[in-house]
Order: sequence, then C-alpha cells, then structure tokens
Amino acid sequence: MQKEKITSLTVVRNIEIEENKLKSFDKKCFRNNSFRVYDGEFAGVQYYLGNIGDDEGYKQAEENLALRRPYKFSLETGSRHRDKTEKEYSDKELMDITREALEYLQTHFPDFRIGGSVTSRKVTDTMQNSLGLDYSNTDCIVDISIDYKHKDSKDISDGWFSLGQRTFDMKKLTDMAENYLSAYTVQAELPEELILQQQYYTYLAKFYHCLNAENIALGTSLLTGKVGEKVFSDDFTLVHDVSDEAAWFTTFYDGEGVVLPEDKFVYIENGVVRSGFADKHTADKYGVPHTGSAGSNMTDIPFNGNVNFKVKPSDKTVKELLDGRLTVVPVIAAGGDFNDKGEYVTPVQKAFLCDGERFIGRLPEFTLKGSMFDFFGKDFIGVGSDKPVFNDYQMLARMQYSK
Repeated sequence: MQKEKITSLTVVRNIEIEENKLKSFDKKCFRNNSFRVYDGEFAGVQYYLGNIGDDEGYKQAEENLALRRPYKFSLETGSRHRDKTEKEYSDKELMDITREALEYLQTHFPDFRIGGSVTSRKVTDTMQNSLGLDYSNTDCIVDISIDYKHKDSKDISDGWFSLGQRTFDMKKLTDMAENYLSAYTVQAELPEELILQQQYYTYLAKFYHCLNAENIALGTSLLTGKVGEKVFSDDFTLVHDVSDEAAWFTTFYDGEGVVLPEDKFVYIENGVVRSGFADKHTADKYGVPHTGSAGSNMTDIPFNGNVNFKVKPSDKTVKELLDGRLTVVPVIAAGGDFNDKGEYVTPVQKAFLCDGERFIGRLPEFTLKGSMFDFFGKDFIGVGSDKPVFNDYQMLARMQYSK
C-alpha cells in the first residue's frame, strides 16, 4: 500500500485602511493536511485542518478506502525544493509601510478618500510519498490594494489599483498612485479605434473550459475539432507556465506530483491549437495526451484543472507595439462575462485613456464588446515585453464598444 501526504501552510497578516485611517490589524496561520493511501485500484483520502500526527492521518485515510474512490495510477518520484521568498517583513515593518503609503496618499492627493489593505502572505506547499517523492514550494509577498473615491463623486468607489511585490518598493507604489489619481480629474474622450490595454487573465477565462480535454472530447468545447488547426493570431501563444520566473504562489508540480519539462506546456502555439489539458484520469479515459494538469483536491482525489495560463510576450514594449496609438484601460468593469459562443460583453464603469505607459484622462462609461476568436485572433496586437501601468504583463487588442 502506497502513502502520500500533501500540506499547505499559510501565514497571513492584513492591515485594513478605511476613510484615510488604519482600521485593523489581523494575523492568522493555518495548515491544511491531506493524507492518502492507495491500494492499486482505489484511494482513501483524509483531510484535516490543523496539526495531526502522520500515524493518525494515514489511519483515517486507510479507513476511507471503504468509500472506494477509484484511482489506479502510480505515484510519482523526485526531489525538489523551491523558495521564492526574497524578504519577510516583521509586523512593525508592515505597519511602517502602511503608514508611509497612507501619509503619501493623504499629502499628495487630499481630494481622495482612501481605503484598502496591506497584506503579507507566505505559503509553503509540500508533497511527500512512500516512493521517495519530496517536493516543497514556498512564496511570500506584500500586496497593497488601494480603493479611492474623489470628494466630489457620488459613487461608492471611483476605482482601485494594487501592487504585489516580493521585496516592497515604495517608489513603484507612489508612481502607480500618481498615474491613477492625477489623471482622474482630467476628462478624456473615447478614441474612434478602441485598443484595450489590460492584464490578460480575465480574458483567458473561456480557455479554462475550451481547453479542458474532456470538454473537447465530449464536443462541448468551442475548440472541439480544432486541435491541430490555426484558430488564433500568429502572435498568440498560450502556455501553462510554473517556471521560477513565472511562479506566483504556484507550485512547480501538479496535484499528482507531475513535473513538466522546463515547468511548461504549450497549448496554443502561434495561433495553432496544440492540445487540451488532461490529468492522468482524463488522458486515460479519452486517449488524449497527458499534460500534467491535475489540480490538488485536499478532500478527494485529484481533478483536471491545474493550469497557470500565460501568454507569451512579444519582443517589443507596449509603446513599441502601439506605434503612437492610444489605449483604453478599464479600472472598474462589473457585470459582464463570456457567453457560450465565446462572445464577451461588459459594462465599463471607470476607465482611463492611456499612451501605453501613462494615463491621459478619465473616460465616460461605455460597454466593451468582443469575441475570444477576434481579440486573440485578427484583432490581437500582442503582449508587451515590459510591465507599465500594472507592474505586470498586459495585452493589447482591438475591441468594439458602444457608449
């Protein structure tokens, strides 16, 4: 009988800001444990929150073999430890960062009411099994999220911005605040050609369904029958990437202990759909390639869905891709989503006109429209090699809009 243990230890400290004042400080630590035993055909799983001895955890997992959860796959082997921690801040240092940030915002932008939070988060994930597998993955960041409201505004909020860093740099925060808050009182008009500039994660949402190998096999995916075909732009390459460079609280191994070569897997390459994502169960059931995409379910056997999608950046900066054109950067866009055809519509309540790096002024409300096949196809401009505005990669794509 084989055994496996998965743990996740999280330490969070959070400082809340409300109405330009420090509101609260909260600190918590919690450990999740998942004990598993395998008899070759079935798995017994026992989840426990908090500290528990291995003997007791495995004993309860063995008793749960009676539930007959099918799992016929062999366990993985290997040893690797990754720690992305650059600096850990004390409670006092975290409070000092918060006070300095709040003082800057109050001094330089007195017409705004500031809320938000400053959060330090450290997570250590581990996986060990009786075949000798021994993996650990640690990451630690400080994240500042600022919600702002102008004194003359009748809205509850006029926008927000956030900045996550492993080593906190106050200048990056003040530059971001200057960009957002200085441009807020300047009125701008929507350009005739709307080029979206935004972090791309929201717009990748449909791929989590469309590239699921089970959905492709069952015919419920918009990409069914399109594997091997060119569907998107030459400049669009979509990769599962958990490499050291791309890691952000993501483990280098999946929920079954699988580690991919170079920590990457290409799903769409230069517009061509190469593969759907499949864990061991999905690959075995439908006869498709196994892509190391098992999600870690602490309370049950692994599931298909561990994908950390990244769009390959171009070798040009955002400004170079724009070549003198302006962009639109949504700040608050609540109430929209994709439909079953891959069409995307959302009302945009707050947005800025931008030159690719700096905001020019605030835009009136509008509705953003498009299709995943267009804004990652004929209307896709690219992902810049630099990280202006958001301190993260962002895509550029032409989209439709209505006022």
